[in-house]
Amino acid sequence: MSSTDTTADLGRETVSANDPTDQITDVLALPELLRDALWKVESAGLKEIDSPGGMVFAGMGATATAGLLARAALADHASLPILPARAYGLPVWTTPQTTVLCASYSGDTEETLACYEAAGALGAPRVVVTTGGQLAAQARADGVPVIPVAGGLAAPNAVAYMLVAALEVAAQCGAGPRMTSEIDVAAEHLEDLVVAWGPDSPEDSAAKSLARALHGSVPVISGAGLTVPLAVRFKQQLNHIAQTPAFAAELPDADHAELAGWAGADTLGRFSAVFLDDCDTHPRAQARLALSKELIAPHVVGTHLVATRGQTAVERVLSLVLFGDLVAHYWAVLSGVDPGAETPVEMLKADLIS
Repeated sequence: MSSTDTTADLGRETVSANDPTDQITDVLALPELLRDALWKVESAGLKEIDSPGGMVFAGMGATATAGLLARAALADHASLPILPARAYGLPVWTTPQTTVLCASYSGDTEETLACYEAAGALGAPRVVVTTGGQLAAQARADGVPVIPVAGGLAAPNAVAYMLVAALEVAAQCGAGPRMTSEIDVAAEHLEDLVVAWGPDSPEDSAAKSLARALHGSVPVISGAGLTVPLAVRFKQQLNHIAQTPAFAAELPDADHAELAGWAGADTLGRFSAVFLDDCDTHPRAQARLALSKELIAPHVVGTHLVATRGQTAVERVLSLVLFGDLVAHYWAVLSGVDPGAETPVEMLKADLIS
């Protein structure tokens, strides 16, 4: 298939033919994975944690972004700080009264293992979410609760487990309320969106249309408020699944520098701008979004506005998780890229170990 064939059929048969490891099935299973994630958290037997220092979510890549999505899903219900740790150690402000949730799909992510050890040295409460590996082994040896995750997934497709674990641990440590009912409702809502956007949807459905419009350009995904981590997730999935450059930006901050850079975009190549909107976005941020889109338009091959779907923050966050994942898969079909193929990420990890 040509790398510029934006007219290609994106139906189930074509998507499956381009996906020998059947990654799309895990994407479409997001509603079921959310329900399974709730059950797996219950099986971990978590106890309440006195944690006035809030929660640190230690993870990398798509796993770290799941923690940010959980914080966005809590919205105004968060009562304590919930912040990420994406390095070989914890933030300097972490105290023995801060719960540290260490998340790694494989259980062998070296940065997360370093955070686990740092939290232990500090005496901070720890919880682990993983499929196994060194992280699970160390946690069980230390008597630290382990939230299990279904195996056999690509790490980005485990977003349901990481997001639910973050929400549930936040509730256990007093950083927010339990969101079980909201997760259940969101799972039902996603079943409708799978029909609306999935491979069996019409060729002019929103996800297929955006994939065609963006294909062949370098997308920059901008979010504001709740949609900032969604912009990051979207760009990560384009990087990982479609194996194409993509970038994320945050409004309103992007208007204070990045906006100026768009003036030279058309001299460098084909760029696209995608803006993610939400009904709870600050009115002034929404005004900036509209004006930024208008100012960028002359310098790019297209500008696009995508809004969240749903009533609760949990529904709205998960709606664009599904949407972005599907757009990335459709892009892979248009490029003839295997979404389950080994990437330089795996090669880098192997080289670091050797």
